[in-house]
Amino acid sequence: MRIGELAATVGVTTRTVRHYHHLGLLPEPERRPNGYRDYGLRHAVVLARIRRLTELGLGLPEVRDVLADDAGRDLTEVLTELDDDLARQEAAIRTRRLRLRALLDADDMPAEGPVSPELASIFGELIRHPEPAIAAKDREMIAFLETVAAPEDRERLLSALRATADAPGAPERAHAAYALLDALDGADPADPRVEEAAHALATCLPDEALAGLGLAQVDLDGPGAYGNGGFLSAFLDDFPPAQSAAVLRTIRLLADRARTDPAPMGRA
Repeated sequence: MRIGELAATVGVTTRTVRHYHHLGLLPEPERRPNGYRDYGLRHAVVLARIRRLTELGLGLPEVRDVLADDAGRDLTEVLTELDDDLARQEAAIRTRRLRLRALLDADDMPAEGPVSPELASIFGELIRHPEPAIAAKDREMIAFLETVAAPEDRERLLSALRATADAPGAPERAHAAYALLDALDGADPADPRVEEAAHALATCLPDEALAGLGLAQVDLDGPGAYGNGGFLSAFLDDFPPAQSAAVLRTIRLLADRARTDPAPMGRA
């Protein structure tokens, strides 16, 4: 992705991206031979997390401290200090403080936090230990999507995740699917386990979760749909080849299912 695509995806300005480069908050990618910077999914994920932290009221020096601790252990301390400050301005910032309190009252601060209380609750219900490595990566991506989505899209995303988490046996199904995807690390994209993992992942999403996601309109074979350096390319390129193939196959399966059985769209 170019800097304009990265900024538009996360919902910030290109000037903000350059400022974060200058401060050392966001790593600066290498330039292509044509002189343009080539941003990948990692840059978008970090930039989205910076946005979430600053929207909570953290200053950039505090954001730097949080980003330096991958496990998120310093985040609770930073948010507690911010909550003390917000208490002195409660009338003007009550909504923000309630969100902070929900985060601080959580039993376990997720490593990809802060996320909304709704998303933190869903994450907590689906986690099973020992956790496949890909599960944390999936949560990171979901947190990214929640950050950059428009309000109506965010509500649809949370509704789909809630339907997924409420389905009987959801944690066990998700854990098994993640384990299959983990096993593809280093495998060939033609490995038959790619199809098995894709079907397991697609099964995790019940029909109720398909409603409103617009998957019936997804066209992965149209002109410019994939491989043009856009977000989908950056997303799939962040996985090893066999895992990328499984994820792409999962998207196809879900899109085909949404087109074959559009009934869930009208059940809301």
